[in-house]
Amino acid sequence: MNIALIAHDAKKELMVQFCIAYCGILSRHNLCATGTTGKQVSEATGLEITKYLSGSHGGAQQICARIACNEIDVLLFFRDPITPQAHEPNDNDLLRLCDVHNVPVATNIATAEALIHALERGDLDWREIVNPTYNKKSSY
Repeated sequence: MNIALIAHDAKKELMVQFCIAYCGILSRHNLCATGTTGKQVSEATGLEITKYLSGSHGGAQQICARIACNEIDVLLFFRDPITPQAHEPNDNDLLRLCDVHNVPVATNIATAEALIHALERGDLDWREIVNPTYNKKSSY
């Protein structure tokens, strides 16, 4: 599966801790992330992550393009609901694309844990039927 990771600044450490906790599961999948999030997660876990631009410099739009092309199977997007985000309209576009393309998305750690356990159980294997082309380990 192709999993995208995005975290607002106030949630980056939470994303790092989440990825440390679930490193064993995540290591069996293709990971991509916005620049800073990907760098921090990769350094903390040793996971191989395709890094795009930082979120505020277009990384979220790069992930949007992957979603629009049906190249992302799961999005873990740890949002900061308290602090206003300058790029909030882009965040809404990202979530809208996930809805349009039926991409499971988690915006907080509770839902991320539910998705990661579903991934481990095989509950998301239907994504491989939807798009078998992009679900090979070296597919980026």
